[in-house]
Amino acid sequence: MTYDLYIGDRTFSSWSLRGWLMFVNFDIPVNTTLVGLYSGTMAQDLAPLAPARLVPVMRTPDGVVVGDSLAMGETLAERHPEADLWPTDPAARAMARWMTSEMHSGFNALRGDCPMQLLGVVQDFTPSDAVLADVARIEDLWARARAEHGTDGPWLFGTYSLADVFYAPIAARLAGFGLDVNDTTQAYIDTQLNDPAFRRWRALGLTITYDPVPYIEGRPLGPWPGPTPRAAHPAQGPSVNHTCPYSGDPVTDYLAMDGKIWGFCNPTCRDKTVNDPEAWPAFMKMVTASTN
Repeated sequence: MTYDLYIGDRTFSSWSLRGWLMFVNFDIPVNTTLVGLYSGTMAQDLAPLAPARLVPVMRTPDGVVVGDSLAMGETLAERHPEADLWPTDPAARAMARWMTSEMHSGFNALRGDCPMQLLGVVQDFTPSDAVLADVARIEDLWARARAEHGTDGPWLFGTYSLADVFYAPIAARLAGFGLDVNDTTQAYIDTQLNDPAFRRWRALGLTITYDPVPYIEGRPLGPWPGPTPRAAHPAQGPSVNHTCPYSGDPVTDYLAMDGKIWGFCNPTCRDKTVNDPEAWPAFMKMVTASTN
């Protein structure tokens, strides 16, 4: 059975990212709907989900509406105990809940001065003392979680949990504003930015452009600090394939990569793949099959 998830934006909406990751990285089936966060239609789009007024918000397969990402995470943990959304060890689970709750209600200076944006690294930013205090607290929490409970994997508690869902946008803020961090913190940021689900989210977000750009209009940006995408660009057909790797529909739009032309059923399917080809397993499976 499939949930419905309503999100606001992929490039800028940190809470929407959390909502999406808690489904995708725990293999919980979901249909995603984009509402008009910046177009002015959000209230209208969310009206059928009253009393929801913010994103993300989900509707369960049996029709229950749940808003607020923390409530959504707890609801999914109850409904899907087999998915282990929280760490299985009681001490680790308690710490993960603590850290998640602190993130949900805190770090206001960092969140206010460093809005999540997945475009690049803001070049002209000088952090305030309050931002630096938030960063120090985050580094302490991450280091303690890794040292006490995370030695068997790259995530805060070893294996991926809701704590990582909630700190993914924090990692993006630290990266997107080029904040100075220690090696342990940087390693965890790199883990988040290399997460295939995070990469797909960003690649799909980049298919939409804004004028003006929310939050950072006019500020110079350096290259995004995540993994460098495999080179690809829009092209003309015909293509190696005749059906889209995602929908199975006939191809109408094309990209070039490694000297070959690949086809997709619409511009969004093409553009999200151009933005980060290796983030999309269905596409890479097709590419690999073609070269074998």
